Amino acid sequence: MTSVSGYSPSIRRRKMASAQSDSEPPSVLCSEVLNFSAKDTASQWLSAADLQQEVYRHLSVYVPRILCVGPSGVSSREEQKEEQKEDLASQLLLLAPLEWLLLDEEPASGLNLLQENNQPSPLCGHVFKVGEPTYSCRECAADPTCVLCMKCFLESIHKEHRYRMTTSGGGGFCDCGDAEAWKKGSYCQKHKPNNRDTEEDPVSVLPADMVARSFSIFSILLKYAVDMLTWDQEDQLPSGLEPPHREDTYHCMLFNDEVHTYEQVIYTLQKAVNCSQKEAVSFATTVDRDGRKSVRYGDFQFCDQAKSVIVRNTSRQSKPLRVQVMHSSVVAHQCFALRALSWLGQIIQYSDGLRRILCEVGLQKGPEGEYSSLVDKLMLNDSKMWKGARNIYHQLLMNSLLMDFRYKKIFAIQFAKNYRRLQTDFMEDDHERVVSVTSLSVQLFTVPTMARMLMVEENLMTTIIRTFVDHLRHRDLQGRFQFDRYTAQQAFKFGRVQSLIGDLKYVLISRPSAWSDQLRLKFQEGLDAFLELLKCMQGMDPVVRQVGQHIEMEPEWEAAFTLQMKLTHIISMIQEWCSTDERVLIEAYRKCLSALSHCHSGLPDGEQPISLSVSGHCVETFRYQVSQDKVSIHLPVCRLLAGLHVLLSRTEVASRFPEQLPLGELSPPLLIELPLRCLVLCAQVHAGMWRRNGFSLINQIYYYHNVKCRVEMFDKDIVMLQAGASMMDPNHFLMIVLSRFELFHIFSSADCRKRYREANKDVVQQNNTLIEEMLHLIIMVVGERYVSGVGQVELFDEVRREIIHQLSIRPMAHSELVKALPENGNKETGLERVINSVASFKKPGVTGRGLYELRPEWNKHFNLYFHHYSRADQSKAEEAQRKLRRQNGEDTALPPPPPPPLCPLFSSLVNLLQCDVLLAVEGAVLQWAVEPSGGGWTESMLQRVLHLVGVALLEEEQQLESSRDDDVTFNYTCKIIRPGEAPSTSGSVLALLESLQNAPHLEVHKDMITWILKMVANIKTRREQTSSTFTVTISQGQGPEEMVRDKDKAERKRKAEMARLRREKIMAQMSEMQKHFINENKELFQQSLEELEASTSTAENSPPSSDQTCVSQVCVGPRRVGGAERRQLVTCILCQEEQEVRSQGRAMVLAAFIQRSTVLSKNRQRNLPDPERHDPLFMHPDLSLGIHTASCGHIMHATCWQRYFEAVQLKEQRRQQRLRGHTSYDVENGEFLCPLCECLSNTVIPLLPHTHTPDYRVDHPTLEAWLSTANQQTSALHSAHRKPSDGVAEGAEPPVPEGFRVDFTPQNPFSSNIREMITTFGMSTYKVGLKVNPNEQDHRVPVLSWSTCAYTIQSIERLLMDEDKPLFGSLPCRQDDCLSALTRFSSACWTAAPPTTVQSHFIRLLAATVFLSCSASSAACFK
Repeated sequence: MTSVSGYSPSIRRRKMASAQSDSEPPSVLCSEVLNFSAKDTASQWLSAADLQQEVYRHLSVYVPRILCVGPSGVSSREEQKEEQKEDLASQLLLLAPLEWLLLDEEPASGLNLLQENNQPSPLCGHVFKVGEPTYSCRECAADPTCVLCMKCFLESIHKEHRYRMTTSGGGGFCDCGDAEAWKKGSYCQKHKPNNRDTEEDPVSVLPADMVARSFSIFSILLKYAVDMLTWDQEDQLPSGLEPPHREDTYHCMLFNDEVHTYEQVIYTLQKAVNCSQKEAVSFATTVDRDGRKSVRYGDFQFCDQAKSVIVRNTSRQSKPLRVQVMHSSVVAHQCFALRALSWLGQIIQYSDGLRRILCEVGLQKGPEGEYSSLVDKLMLNDSKMWKGARNIYHQLLMNSLLMDFRYKKIFAIQFAKNYRRLQTDFMEDDHERVVSVTSLSVQLFTVPTMARMLMVEENLMTTIIRTFVDHLRHRDLQGRFQFDRYTAQQAFKFGRVQSLIGDLKYVLISRPSAWSDQLRLKFQEGLDAFLELLKCMQGMDPVVRQVGQHIEMEPEWEAAFTLQMKLTHIISMIQEWCSTDERVLIEAYRKCLSALSHCHSGLPDGEQPISLSVSGHCVETFRYQVSQDKVSIHLPVCRLLAGLHVLLSRTEVASRFPEQLPLGELSPPLLIELPLRCLVLCAQVHAGMWRRNGFSLINQIYYYHNVKCRVEMFDKDIVMLQAGASMMDPNHFLMIVLSRFELFHIFSSADCRKRYREANKDVVQQNNTLIEEMLHLIIMVVGERYVSGVGQVELFDEVRREIIHQLSIRPMAHSELVKALPENGNKETGLERVINSVASFKKPGVTGRGLYELRPEWNKHFNLYFHHYSRADQSKAEEAQRKLRRQNGEDTALPPPPPPPLCPLFSSLVNLLQCDVLLAVEGAVLQWAVEPSGGGWTESMLQRVLHLVGVALLEEEQQLESSRDDDVTFNYTCKIIRPGEAPSTSGSVLALLESLQNAPHLEVHKDMITWILKMVANIKTRREQTSSTFTVTISQGQGPEEMVRDKDKAERKRKAEMARLRREKIMAQMSEMQKHFINENKELFQQSLEELEASTSTAENSPPSSDQTCVSQVCVGPRRVGGAERRQLVTCILCQEEQEVRSQGRAMVLAAFIQRSTVLSKNRQRNLPDPERHDPLFMHPDLSLGIHTASCGHIMHATCWQRYFEAVQLKEQRRQQRLRGHTSYDVENGEFLCPLCECLSNTVIPLLPHTHTPDYRVDHPTLEAWLSTANQQTSALHSAHRKPSDGVAEGAEPPVPEGFRVDFTPQNPFSSNIREMITTFGMSTYKVGLKVNPNEQDHRVPVLSWSTCAYTIQSIERLLMDEDKPLFGSLPCRQDDCLSALTRFSSACWTAAPPTTVQSHFIRLLAATVFLSCSASSAACFK
């Protein structure tokens, strides 16, 4: 039988044996080892005319004989013994002569003497292994990359500081002893610097002859290692290394890659080299660890055949595994080259002088000129080496060049010169970055002095950025990055190119304290390159609103946001660099403004100019609609300009050097245009206008506001709007805002309110949301001042405000607060400096974690419209703050906190609050609220207007307190007293507020309106006092506002006490009337108690007066009382719309899961009935099979659920096309996950309204009379349904009782939408209960609906009984809602079935109830 490789096992063994017999027997080598003298060999070398030739001759003889052994197929223990023999032979025959030659004495004593005379560097230099713990001091580290090993950390002062512990990815080394890495505590106890002169050359300590020998040996050995590791010929050796006797032995060498999996490699090896699975696993593990492994050893044909099998089996789906057939002598010399590099790394540990000699040898230029040093050759051939070779020479570089600052600088220059080529090679390579020479950038670029030097001498910043841009070549027609059509190779390359951003971050992580002209010049060149990068990102991934149908394929969006997140810290760092030098800041502002102008020149918007006019103001702009035109969320150029504009204010450059700034070139409408579009896009998404664009846009909006991106996205857009608004007429600014929000028509014409109300309801709802979002945006523009440069605040105040508003939601753990705060480039949030001043720590309790609670004195700083709140956070914070104020006995108003003063560059922002257009908008909303029947407004809209009014009043009050009345230009109170000129308003804003104060439909806003009116009164009083030059001294503890509040609080308490007494009096009167009524009707109540004796034994002994609640309403019986009509308001979990459940309204549904159940079965051996013949009207007593319905209780519109389920189906179809895995639910069988709780569901239960029960005050018939009437009714139905073929004469028709109509057809009370959902749920019970296909004509459909209701009630009853809980007394809300919906559905499912079907079921059920004597055959005819 022939093996896979083409040779039989016996032939293969003979070939292996012959190959091994060609090499010398171990006994011969052992005898040579015993007779070999390393000292004599070293002496011969020393006296030779050409040392390199002698060393090479020695290596050519012994290296192949020692290391030329292939895969033996023996056990791992025997293989380890062979490796130990190789190590011993290598040490004795190859390395020992080198040590004798270097030291000129016995190596052990010579090395000890070197170590004793050495004065080591204070640098630790411990190289981290993968997974080894590292420690970074958060207080003293210059940047997060500065780390200590465990030994140095425990011996340092940093163990008492705040520190961060991580695990190393391998490749770095300990920074102990590096003065630039630490602000203090640079040395541990072990590495304290000695008293030697730092300028002293450690080479001068060594003997001159040793120095000469060291240069020779290091040059020969390092050149040998470099030549062999970069050798690309598989069958030849470099000159001088050819063996005396060339053998025909080869290795089939398998190399590692990051494409193929372990399983693919193992399977391929089993087929290619005919090995066992254990051997294949061992081969694959070694290849993954070391980068290569010889998998076959023999003659060339034998190895080449294995190579062909491996290539053929791995090239079908991707590029094949890399395999080479290499001569055994080449492999042997490459193995010894690695041992030689390791030996060099060990030798230089004994002497800093030897380390410096090796550095000089490695960096010495070769005869080829530049880039010809041995270190250059290693770096430039890095991607061609295997993983093991890379790791060893990287470690040698770290132990030598990076431990000597002089040569570290020279190496850094060479690294920077080769940077572009190294990164290009890395892009083409598929190995991880940790085994690439490019990973050494973190050791070079994070040293501040070295980074500045490389920026100046090698223009490093520009090189990194341009290399990054060059590798992202996929652009659209406008030159912007385009990621949506990336191939797998391009996506892989994009993942690797992100490492360049990390290198740029290392260069910029430390700000310069002093600038030179050269540094300014090179930084500005780098900024030019960075702006070119940002211009390629400006406007990328534009979106257009989908109208009509849902988007077919979700567009790619993750790559653009990944790029944005990676660049976030870079953008912040560039701004920090600019802030340290005025000349750099001014020039950066010029360049950024020029780049933005270039981006605006490509916009096609200037062709359609329009004129807007409202409230007597007119502005020229151009036509653009976010809902129709392209819009992008990526605007980095605008946002960088916003950051620089804030720096002009913070550093006061704008006020000190206005002539140097290009302020005349600024066009405020263009500055605000793109950020405004982005914010309008967010508002329209919240309004539900972009639902057909899928989840990709929702995810983009989420990350736009997320803490990871918002600093350089959302926050900067707000700042840019603030900058634009501060430089233009506030009325013009608001008119452009109205236009972009597409709300201008609502506030610009006199009859807009009428048209607004008569518009489509969906459009009205969208407009309401847009008005709310627009008002919220105005609040943010005028109120968000906690940015240093916008408001007169510091970073401390900004972080404190963030923490206050996070803790206003609820108490939080330290980890939650850290996640909610943005990190800077050093991974710090500033939390620790602030937290103790605003919060108190609550020690861990039952929850197992400690929580921070906001101190009460900071509650007054709460801002309901804090710009970093999500909708959910805002709602939770509002509820928590109102609850807290109620507990403290205060009113529930949440007025805005006093804002900090604005910086001079932004001081004109306050004019937005008193401009005519905003007053017109406020007046219109207040007017709508006065007439609540219109429907064109919301309470949220009114709440925002009240907040804006409050901000304006606080601003005016602050200006009055800080200056004289004559100097105050902010006169908001005067303007709201004057009647408005805006359309849709009647009277002044103040008059409208006064009319709303006591409006019954605005009770929740009454406290806020009262606070506003009191503020107006206080300001008016203050102005009157100032104008009459009468000064009133008020104590610091209590101002006029506080006095008014105290009086108001006392008045509230008095009214509340009076109301409580009045309620108690009324309740006492009602109780007395109930007792009087019961005493007068004792006989009636006694009779009722006797009838209920069977169900409640305790009722008989209870006095009538104790059952007041039971008799207040009678549910059944002749004197039952109709229940009060109850309204049920529910909220859709998908669209968040609140709606009342009505018969003729839109259908609301509950997510539910129907399944067949045998939980209550008493006979599990009974076969399930035939679904085609089974009659489910009567369930068998053994409950062998039931239909159970469960619900999570979450409510949706039926239409929303249908759209959601259709989206789930489309997503599943696309998933099946892309992936072959399986989900946890079966979409084809109608299953889905609840959109909110992800509970498994397969149907929906329609929510039906409460049925109105009329009062029946009629005489109750006797049982005999009722049975007689029922018998006549049943007989009449029998006769009406009997077929003519039955042969019954017409005269035999039974009498029909009075008032009973056989042909009566009740009117269906439900809308078509609800009827559709009733049919849907009925079909679900039918399909699941019988396991048949849907059939609406089957008469069993309503029966199964009743059956699932009965079985569900029965199962819940049994569960409560087993848990010793009262019936319906301990039901969770979800079960309560489920039972309520099921019972109402059961009473209404007749509307979806023919009347004859329902009547036939009624007859059969009635017959079983009253034992009518009707035969089974007669009853069967009504099925």
